[in-house]
Amino acid sequence: MKKENRLYWRRLDNSAKIFPISAGKKYSTVFRFSVVLKENIDPKLLKKAVMLALEKYQSFKVRMKSGLFWNYFEHNSKEPIIREEQDYPCKYIDYRQNNNYLFKVTYFEKKINIDIYHSLTDGNSGNLFFKEIVYTYIELSHPKEFEEELRSVRKVEYTTEDSYMKNYNKKAKSNASSKKAYILKGESIKLGAVSAIHEIIDAEALKKICEKEGCTVTQYLSAVLIYAIYEENYKKNNGTKPIKLCIPVNLKKYFPSSKTMSNFFSYITLEAEMKKDKIDTFEKILQFVKDDFKKRLTEEEIIKTMSANVKIGNNPFIKIVPLILKKAIVRLSYIEIRKYTTITFSNVGRMGIIGKYKPYIEYFLMLIAPEPVEKIKCSACTFDNKMVFTFTSILNDSSIEKRFYEFLIARGIKVEIESNGVLDVISTKN
Repeated sequence: MKKENRLYWRRLDNSAKIFPISAGKKYSTVFRFSVVLKENIDPKLLKKAVMLALEKYQSFKVRMKSGLFWNYFEHNSKEPIIREEQDYPCKYIDYRQNNNYLFKVTYFEKKINIDIYHSLTDGNSGNLFFKEIVYTYIELSHPKEFEEELRSVRKVEYTTEDSYMKNYNKKAKSNASSKKAYILKGESIKLGAVSAIHEIIDAEALKKICEKEGCTVTQYLSAVLIYAIYEENYKKNNGTKPIKLCIPVNLKKYFPSSKTMSNFFSYITLEAEMKKDKIDTFEKILQFVKDDFKKRLTEEEIIKTMSANVKIGNNPFIKIVPLILKKAIVRLSYIEIRKYTTITFSNVGRMGIIGKYKPYIEYFLMLIAPEPVEKIKCSACTFDNKMVFTFTSILNDSSIEKRFYEFLIARGIKVEIESNGVLDVISTKN
């Protein structure tokens, strides 16, 4: 990669502009990657690994500043703070208490975490930075086994271009639904706690089921998730509005020339009219999901959604509104916009780890911050034969998580449970 000027500043990309305006303790807009290794973490080596990774990924070595109309990034000359994990996952990052960094690295026993503020990057690019930290840490922990790697430099190539501006279609019209979503009902967990329940799934067994059903893993798990919500929350609360499932989409798959480390994602939203269309069994739900994916997951439809969002950021009126007024307007509208989604499920797929490093790793995790409206968010990632499906929740009830687990077990898929202990751990006795 080209060495970037350490005194540089850069604009936030089109998606990133909204996050610092809308974010706060209730809407943190933070996601997390974690790795569980096979030995306890050495904090000194972890600090060195983060510093070396930052030298390669200078786009993360920034702080955020406020301009007249928008926020912007500039180089951060401070060192990142590495701490033992003490807080709940995906909490709001107060960068003033974090040496101005927009990401936070923590550790606990055998686990390394990175929490990333969404203005900085998206999940796919954040994953690249995190894997560089993991590779470097393993090399430093086992210098004899990685003597050659420590002598050489692992090259990385990226840009920080705003790929939204480069690729959006000015003529594309929005296809967003005007219907508000069913919102999960129930009492919230007190004292700002966040529950994290990880369901570690036998990936090979899951894949076989999906092949039999003629669907992708993401489609199948989306159907199981909608089914669990329908059985444990929707029916019990006499829901009438559609269950709307938001699926983030990596736009780099549709614009392969882009190597940007800035945000470059869109989404599709499945809209399940449970009562109107009588979608009342898992088989009907799965068929709905397959059909809706086919309709929505096309290049044409994705470009429409992306382009509609870019147009909002390029609106001449919005551009000239001072930042202090933008914050008030956006925060009010953001709360309203969230009412159009029941739940989000992000599957980043296989982690793609270089073979030599695999023996030192147990598995990876991804977590997304829940919100006052979207009380549960879901994410998944796969390493070797372990897919970890994670529920992050502020709902004081784990019945949806339990129904999800029981459904997979009943289909002969092995599932193990881990939890941060905020809610009662699901019983795994059969």
